[in-house]
Amino acid sequence: MNATLTTVVIRRGNGAPLVAPEELPPLNHFIDGTFVSAAAAASTAIINPSDGSLICRVPEGTAGDVDLSVAAARKAQAGWEATTPKERSELLLRIADRIEEHADVLARIESLNAGKPLATSQDDVAGSADTFRFMAGAGRALTSMAASDYAQGHLSIILREPAGVVGVVTPWNYPLLMAAWKIAPILAAGNSLILKPSEQTPLTTLKLAEIIADLLPAGVFNVVTGLGPEVGARLADHPDIDLVALTGSVNSGKAVATAAGSTVKRVHLELGGKAPVVIFADADLAAAAESLRAASYWNSGQECGAACRVLVHESVAERFTELLVEQVASFVIGDPTAGEDVEIGPMVSEAHFRRVSGFLERAREAGITAAIGGGPLEGPGFFIAPTVLTNVPAGAEVARDEIFGPVVSIETFTDEDDAIARANEVPYGLAASVWTKDSACSLDVPKKLHFGTVWVNSHLVLASEVPWGGFKGSGYGRDLSIYALEDFSRTKHVMINHGR
Repeated sequence: MNATLTTVVIRRGNGAPLVAPEELPPLNHFIDGTFVSAAAAASTAIINPSDGSLICRVPEGTAGDVDLSVAAARKAQAGWEATTPKERSELLLRIADRIEEHADVLARIESLNAGKPLATSQDDVAGSADTFRFMAGAGRALTSMAASDYAQGHLSIILREPAGVVGVVTPWNYPLLMAAWKIAPILAAGNSLILKPSEQTPLTTLKLAEIIADLLPAGVFNVVTGLGPEVGARLADHPDIDLVALTGSVNSGKAVATAAGSTVKRVHLELGGKAPVVIFADADLAAAAESLRAASYWNSGQECGAACRVLVHESVAERFTELLVEQVASFVIGDPTAGEDVEIGPMVSEAHFRRVSGFLERAREAGITAAIGGGPLEGPGFFIAPTVLTNVPAGAEVARDEIFGPVVSIETFTDEDDAIARANEVPYGLAASVWTKDSACSLDVPKKLHFGTVWVNSHLVLASEVPWGGFKGSGYGRDLSIYALEDFSRTKHVMINHGR
């Protein structure tokens, strides 16, 4: 173990429960406007990642549970899509109000289930409410090409219709926020949906269903808990689902896309990332290091857009590394009951803890140095020390594969062409950033980077008005922005012969 790990202290709370038992949601599927018992007796243990204790158990849904929810969604679809954009908008605004009214309990449940610092969970709740508010407005302002005679004597009108019944699979790293990113545009566009939350972190999704159950028509929004090979696979291949949307790993995306191909349904995928941070010699190194303190380690690095792969010009690499290590050394690590100033929590599960630990162990065996951190922390819970890896050669596993933990690797480059080629060499294409004071460089280099979002002199700054999604192995389709509404709807051309 790296010597720096011996000085890291995990702050622990006083043992008081973060969430009272009565604050947990009903632990059942939410189908056709009510919580219903699962068809099978199997259940999944929901574990507190801060100490490894059991929180509760949640049903493992079956294909039959999915079939019931699809039937409910299909029955509700006709009435829901007949509502006006104004009516749907008003309902989405009421959902946002409910989220804000229950912000405290939602944040505490999120922190209990996912191990997040309270500040992170509170930000997720605020972002969820804002997503519903944005989509409530954007859904009333969709535009298309003007109606006109594009063929002589024939009037063309472009209609935008709901896609229909949508199946949704959400990830464990942002259970509530990623649910909001999908639910809000899907509802705003006039669709009904069935959502499968991650089997590891279903609690805030079920709580959301509980607090908005009286707002939506029965069947418009359904939740089926369970495992990907059973529930997720059935959502992907169900013949009466029109579109399936997933936020998750590349392998999960491949499985969903393959299964969806059996019914030729549309697929919306937001998958993994390995975001390069290209730091040129003229960059403000202190500003970059300070920005990466948040952008690399937010949510303990369990973030698909995290600034996890630094490519820094060889002339300033040593100084930048020193500045970043200074930033990382100041983190407060602990469980969410230990105070609102805790910044780094545990990995979401023991399996993921072992996965991240394996990356660090193999890096050490390969001769890669940890300037700070470098391994797991002792004690209960699934904590990994915030880590900066140096002496990372091109093509190394830690520079190529998504680690999804509080780990940043630092490589060097020689010139602009080298930086661009190295940044683009990974199979992902979700996010990247460029750091420079050269205005020409700041305009030119982002065009050459094959990533869906490229920041200049910042990283991981998001807004509901702008799209989020990737290229290459990071998937296709866009969350947030008006582009999400387009993804969850379909265009129809109506041509009328008015010749006389």
